[in-house]
Amino acid sequence: VEKMTDLVAVWEVALSDGVHKIEFEHGTTSGKRVVYVDGKEQIRKEWMFKLVGKETFTVGAAKTKAAINIDAVSGFAYEYTLDIDGKSLKKYLENRSKTTNTWILSLDGTVCRVVLEKDTMDVWCNGEKLETVGEFVEDGTETHFTVGDHDCCIKAVSSGKRKEGIIHTLIVDGREIPEAVE
Repeated sequence: VEKMTDLVAVWEVALSDGVHKIEFEHGTTSGKRVVYVDGKEQIRKEWMFKLVGKETFTVGAAKTKAAINIDAVSGFAYEYTLDIDGKSLKKYLENRSKTTNTWILSLDGTVCRVVLEKDTMDVWCNGEKLETVGEFVEDGTETHFTVGDHDCCIKAVSSGKRKEGIIHTLIVDGREIPEAVE
């Protein structure tokens, strides 16, 4: 394996199907640009006369659009920024924390990352979209699914406060799991 000598930027991006590592090589003498997603080469351009610009690619199971922007800061210094879904990484992650809930728990010795997409009520576990059954209950809704032999349920209950909206709680085998902060 050739050593990444021109590695200039590394980002970790949490999506519903997992946390993805994006690495970018930029040869400022050769103009080489290489983008790796989770260690796999996505883009390789050997000779680029223009050292600034943008590389676009997709990340994860949902093929989320991503772009690396290459800007000259001064002289031979460059700045690299990552956009996800047309937003800066910071804005994307801030928005994501409003549209998803994430729980990390250990089941049968395996670390499970459970993600709820609030707009679609899709539930993901370690990169796979799960089959779910939703039902209305007295105080809200319950979304039932299984992970291995474990009964899981995401309860959605109104907080009673407009600003907070709906509170989602993951319950696994009757135990409440605290939400993770990514």
